[in-house]
Amino acid sequence: MATDTVYLLNGPNLNLLGQREPEIYGHATLADIEAQSKKRAKELGFGLEFRQSNAEGTLVDWVQEADAKAVGLIINPGGYTHTSIALLDALAAASLPKIELHLSNIHTREEFRQKSVTASAVDGIIAGFGAPGYRLALEALKSLVESRTT
Repeated sequence: MATDTVYLLNGPNLNLLGQREPEIYGHATLADIEAQSKKRAKELGFGLEFRQSNAEGTLVDWVQEADAKAVGLIINPGGYTHTSIALLDALAAASLPKIELHLSNIHTREEFRQKSVTASAVDGIIAGFGAPGYRLALEALKSLVESRTT
């Protein structure tokens, strides 16, 4: 499995991690999370495409690219979690294993943040564990990928 690639996509404002509301999102920067994720992915036998965009269409393009090139997908849709039918449709069309990821527990946040429109198109959700959630998502994705190949 050493050459199997996973896409880990990050949505809007995640480039501001470490600065934006650290009491909610933590003090780790996206670069910190990327370094930790690449290390864990390698330990799990994955290559990792780690990307961030504030643009909805770019994320849709990357989901479609992942479906064509990757063994699995992890996505932190950021604010698009609650609003993006386009991202929902792209995730629903993708046949690879998919996990939605959130740093905070969206179910304990403001009412408008408690509903994920994208959740119905993924295999599972990890939320509320902060930066370590990225490691958990990679480990869960490993299990999903293995269950589909055995």
